[in-house]
Amino acid sequence: MIVLTGTAGFIGSVVLQRLNLEGFNEVVIVDDFSRKAKENNVKGKKYLAKTDRDDFFQWFDEHAGEVEQVIHLGARTDTTEFDVNIFNRLNLEYSKQVWLRCAEHKIPLIYASSAATYGAGEFGYDDNHGIVEKLKPLNAYGNSKNDFDKWMLKQEKQPPFWAGLKFFNVYGPNEYHKGRMASVILHAFHQIQESGKVRLFRSHRPDFKDGEQLRDFVYVKDLADVILFLMHHRPKSGLYNLGTGKARTFLDLAKAVFAAMDKGPVIEFIDTPEDIRDKYQYFTEANMKKLRAAGYDKPFTSLEAGVEDYVRGYLTKGKYF
Repeated sequence: MIVLTGTAGFIGSVVLQRLNLEGFNEVVIVDDFSRKAKENNVKGKKYLAKTDRDDFFQWFDEHAGEVEQVIHLGARTDTTEFDVNIFNRLNLEYSKQVWLRCAEHKIPLIYASSAATYGAGEFGYDDNHGIVEKLKPLNAYGNSKNDFDKWMLKQEKQPPFWAGLKFFNVYGPNEYHKGRMASVILHAFHQIQESGKVRLFRSHRPDFKDGEQLRDFVYVKDLADVILFLMHHRPKSGLYNLGTGKARTFLDLAKAVFAAMDKGPVIEFIDTPEDIRDKYQYFTEANMKKLRAAGYDKPFTSLEAGVEDYVRGYLTKGKYF
């Protein structure tokens, strides 16, 4: 039996479908299932049982002996949320309870950390345990993820295998419900449909031209592939970056969306909203050496190929993965 938290969300629902495609149907799914906007993410997928996140630990305590793997993706991920208490409850304390139970019952654990832990990148983007205490995330979400990583690394009692995945800029199907926090690809697609053009954030730094801010954009299907690899192979426990290892510009991304929609690019620039301007990352790029050294050798989807698959296979049809 596999436990998958955050199942109704973007990444969680893609991982559930990927598990189903591999023949794993005995999955207990965990989330706040009250949001109607997320219902289609799990509709039609196979699972053994469903439990609300607030009831999960009672269920876990009763069924721990049956659980073979926990994949903990559930989290509050809104980087514009400023209430630290929400992040402490849903990201930090909740994850501690998951960890403690996996350690006690000797259950392998794969969980979602975040590239937001790296802040402005003062210490680089290396998944090195030695820099975790030094990192300075730019928002409460990043702090909550890094606080858990710091706590976790100090624990003497550990699951038999664990991996904390530092997701970089993830995009792909099943993010319809995310609103403002959806990927730029989804927003660009709707903007092109409505106005024929894309609006990108203007640079507010002299060392970056407008639209040339750089991010490591990673396709959600690649994330699911890595999670299944770790589940099957269980290499050395640790924090692992999960990006492509190649930063691309937002201009590259916008042009890829236009190309996938068979349209010529029309791009205009707007000011970055003031509430996120001082917390905005201008460059991220995952160092992927550790995951490669662990044996993961599958190539990552290029930005152009990922955007084309996402736009033509899902967005234009309103489909889910």
